[in-house]
Amino acid sequence: MTFRFTRRLLLGSTFVATGAILTGLGFARGQTLSTKGKIMLNSYSPISRGLVEAAAFPLIEAIHGRRSRRFAKGASIPDGPLAYVSSEAPQALDETEQMLLISTVAGNTGWANLFAHHPGYKGKLPNYTTAAGGRSFPSSAGFNTTEFFFTDDTGVYFLPTRDMTPASTDGSVDLKGWAEAHRSRIVKLADGRMNIPAAMPYMEGHNTWCANVPGSTLIWPVADVAQHVILLLLYLVQNGTGIYDDVNGRQIPGLERFAQRLNMEVAYPMTFLEQVAMTDVATETGTACYAGALMLQALGLGGWMYTGINPFVVLGASDNPAVPGLGFQYRMLDGNPLPYFTGLPGVFEAHVPPHHASMRAAVEAVVERKFGKGGPFDTDQGGPYRENAAVRGSGARIDAEAIEIAVIMAEYVFSTFGRFPATAPAVFINTYLQAHRLDTGFYDTHFGPEAYLQTHADHDSNWS
Repeated sequence: MTFRFTRRLLLGSTFVATGAILTGLGFARGQTLSTKGKIMLNSYSPISRGLVEAAAFPLIEAIHGRRSRRFAKGASIPDGPLAYVSSEAPQALDETEQMLLISTVAGNTGWANLFAHHPGYKGKLPNYTTAAGGRSFPSSAGFNTTEFFFTDDTGVYFLPTRDMTPASTDGSVDLKGWAEAHRSRIVKLADGRMNIPAAMPYMEGHNTWCANVPGSTLIWPVADVAQHVILLLLYLVQNGTGIYDDVNGRQIPGLERFAQRLNMEVAYPMTFLEQVAMTDVATETGTACYAGALMLQALGLGGWMYTGINPFVVLGASDNPAVPGLGFQYRMLDGNPLPYFTGLPGVFEAHVPPHHASMRAAVEAVVERKFGKGGPFDTDQGGPYRENAAVRGSGARIDAEAIEIAVIMAEYVFSTFGRFPATAPAVFINTYLQAHRLDTGFYDTHFGPEAYLQTHADHDSNWS
């Protein structure tokens, strides 16, 4: 009872705050919602009530109110205790709320903070960070190897943001300008919703009635695990060690030449390093989707984050011409039943051949991403510091010997196993976020009074 009472108080506070914004500040004027947060809505004209409520929605309410709400308008459950047929037609998301949602999942949110200190770097900054901009979700060591795809009734799209340069601001955020900056980066890959048949093995049976349904927006992150492993190799080298081949039980030939630099007594097993990379990118992609799941509550949208769509189908290995997925390149390797994906040329290319001429080229491309134009250690790059050039220029350089050591390890893995990484995918996809307009009739029929939030109840009127 206490929890219910608290929830009601929180909702009441939200409505009071929203009312003050709508009436006290003027609904059509769009003012600063919070002197602390500095979220500006004045670029929108007119401003929908849903947008104002989303901007004022309490984080604690989003956390406690988050649920997987799978029943969209137009959906049906044919039998069982929760049988229900929607009386409403599927309806797409409002353009503004869709862009706000996508930008929340994938968005650049300003300048990343570099690692401030490491006692082994002798007055230089650790050079782990790989992107100058921060995003709406954390990334291990600031590697940022993930990009985003989505589909709706109109098409299949790619939204690249991992190397997006933040716009300079005075600390305030023009929400429309921020969303439009992301919209301008969207690349359309195909017309119409991605065809993912509502049947196994394309998706799990429990999702066949609710996944990727008409009207919905389906978003999924894709990680370049190969790049992530290269970054981890560089990290190890700069901290005085490397990897060994624990699959074949041997050291990597050539590393013995660098005994003065590498302590191989503390070397990582190759498979463990690849497990670390997989854990890192799984965390990165999962938290990105979770940010979107919280935004669903503020927007009043149904949906949920899940893993029950076949990733090989989505990437393009269905063996069904009618189900092309994204069309990523892949090959089948001897002794492995799973496809080894490498990328979509010109769109998302993992740091492996054939998208790079060699593993040496892939390693050099990663170093260039750090220190080249627009990278986090580019002295001409803007940033959050009072002396950006001085701070960025103090990043420890990755010297030619360190690059050579990383190349030796990467080339050994590729030549020995015919792939890179050896035991992990080069391209990783696992988690999806779906958003749709909720059919509240289903919940009113089968659930108690707290099955959805007030933002869900008011969604259509707030976003009309």
